[in-house]
Amino acid sequence: QVTIDCAEAVKKYNVGIKCATITPDENRVEEFKLKKMWKSPNGTIRNILGGTVFREAIICKNIPRLVTGWEKPIIIGRHAHADQYKATDFVVPGAGTLELIWTPPNGEPIKYVVNEYKGAGVALGMFNTDASIVDFAHSSFQYAL
Repeated sequence: QVTIDCAEAVKKYNVGIKCATITPDENRVEEFKLKKMWKSPNGTIRNILGGTVFREAIICKNIPRLVTGWEKPIIIGRHAHADQYKATDFVVPGAGTLELIWTPPNGEPIKYVVNEYKGAGVALGMFNTDASIVDFAHSSFQYAL
């Protein structure tokens, strides 16, 4: 709930600072005596913010920089919505055809053959939305201005 509340505050005030976090696996649950295997804090924040994240170093006058001539921070903009974070993956048990199918509310589905497996393998399906891509583009231009 703390992560959710913080992400909502970032949406409201358009600024936030986040420290490094871990996404717990079975070993971390045991190591830190966690009650359960919590979802990724980064993923939770990304989903609430629509995937748009800008990273900028915090420069403090009283903390010496490793690169002394560095006056302006490098800012990294990242579109981290859907794609690999909401992907579906599975182990392909054997030979067969992998298809990608889009089914509209009204009309004929569109099918694509992704791969003809001759044996076992893996598959991954990813997506993104025009709305999220446009939001990221607008955020990038706004930040640049």
